[in-house]
Amino acid sequence: MLKKRSQAALEFIMTYGWAILVVLVAIGALSYFGVLSPDKFLPSRCTLPAGIACLDHLVQNFGPGNGEVSVTLKNSLGYDTTSVTVTASDCTSAASQPTFKNAEQRTFTASGCSISGQKYNGQVNVTFTNADTSISHTFQGSVITRVE
Repeated sequence: MLKKRSQAALEFIMTYGWAILVVLVAIGALSYFGVLSPDKFLPSRCTLPAGIACLDHLVQNFGPGNGEVSVTLKNSLGYDTTSVTVTASDCTSAASQPTFKNAEQRTFTASGCSISGQKYNGQVNVTFTNADTSISHTFQGSVITRVE
């Protein structure tokens, strides 16, 4: 009597074991082939400290060492700025503008970027001078997006 109950319990456990194994193999295969890639589900983002708003961004790769990182920024500092320079990590050329008025929005494009892969995760630095006080500031932010 005890052997029959033991055999039934063992068969019950084995059935669930095989089912769990099949599910794990299926999840592994989907992950291996990129169906469950988290890069496809995570949103892209562009973040900078308060005062300089990142409205939009675009990263393009035209070949080795020939990529571009474009960001559209809005000056919400409450004052005009001068000597505005935007740099991006892995880029050799910075984007600069002589003035960036309060409440104005502009697109800055850093070029000569070495971009590899389908995702860009880089730092963006915005350096500017307060037009009223002539004090220079640097804001650091980040851009995480797919390469187009």
